Amino acid sequence: MNRHIYKMRLALLALLTASLVPFSVGQVRSDNPGEAALTDRVDALFAQWAKPDLPGCALGVIKDGRMIYKRGYGMANLDYDIPISSSSVFYIASTSKQFTAASIALLAKPGKIWLDDPIRRYMPELSELYNPVTIRHLIHHTSGIRDYLTLMSIAAIRTENIYTDEDVIELLSRQKALNFKPGDQHLYSNSGYLLLSMIVKRVTGTSLRQFADENIFKPLGMKNTHFHDDGTMIVKNRAISYALKKNGSFSVVKLTSIWLVTAAC
Repeated sequence: MNRHIYKMRLALLALLTASLVPFSVGQVRSDNPGEAALTDRVDALFAQWAKPDLPGCALGVIKDGRMIYKRGYGMANLDYDIPISSSSVFYIASTSKQFTAASIALLAKPGKIWLDDPIRRYMPELSELYNPVTIRHLIHHTSGIRDYLTLMSIAAIRTENIYTDEDVIELLSRQKALNFKPGDQHLYSNSGYLLLSMIVKRVTGTSLRQFADENIFKPLGMKNTHFHDDGTMIVKNRAISYALKKNGSFSVVKLTSIWLVTAAC
């Protein structure tokens, strides 16, 4: 497994366990001897990442509603030797999809959309090929819609380029077939979740970022979490993502989509 992917998953764990509780930069250790012994075991588990020449992760542990331990392991930036801390902000890539699905659920609950609505009800510019595809299919990766990142790769389009919703719609509309009949199989598709983000925008009149801010992140006190839809935006305390190369060194991972989530743990 690439180490940057491992870091993203650990960042998500920290997000889910600790982002609801505000805290300052640094390490917090419990005064309870039993809990302190437990944190020593946690440190031992993550010791392989606590090195000045490796990208790493951030950890937050909550017990009985109380933060008992938080710590960063490894580096947030290898260029400038910046260590990861409890306020580091991570790019968590496709683990942001659950928040897109949550946004759809929040629209479905009051009946603003129905999960079995055909997606062409909201995106009529898609070709008739997509008539059988519903919102539910998109959520569960059972739509059969081809992955737009794969299509871009086949078309020799650089995936780190900035592209619009309309660019993706146009690319999908050029397809002559789906991978399978909707509902018959499961196949992971980034296209489905990009289309879900568009549905949120068309139903609410606001971007997915704004909708999630107002209905998920702010109500939960997740002040450092957002959908990153502006590639030029400065993000304080941002941790860089890295990929492990065959020779054991690291390379910076370029972002492959403007639909990202960053989250301070």
